[in-house]
Amino acid sequence: MSYSKKVIEHYENPKNVGSFSKSDSTVGTSLVGAPSCGDVMKLQIKVNKKGIIEDACFKTFGCGSAIASSSLMTEWVKGKSLDQAMQIKNTHIVKELALPPVKIHCSILAEDAIKSAIEDYKNKNHLN
Repeated sequence: MSYSKKVIEHYENPKNVGSFSKSDSTVGTSLVGAPSCGDVMKLQIKVNKKGIIEDACFKTFGCGSAIASSSLMTEWVKGKSLDQAMQIKNTHIVKELALPPVKIHCSILAEDAIKSAIEDYKNKNHLN
């Protein structure tokens, strides 16, 4: 199995690694994992008063595909509304990173992470 140039670039130079304060009401946090492979992904979004994701960060314990999927997701959600971010599917990540079939679960993890972070933000701010 070989990784695409985009996976290697995100793996070697991940974008937006870090954390925000979980207690900040403008921050939505998710922690998701794939028990089958041991990947664990924490993704956070910071949402402004207009409902736009102004920043995002992640910490991922896992393979190169999981790190690349996390890094790409943080880049894609910045500047998007919560509804727009919810529309990002794992298939978009698979296509962008040219993930091999055995690594598709990493893209699913990233999709689950952004949905969970948005849900956490909405729950914190009583938007559900």
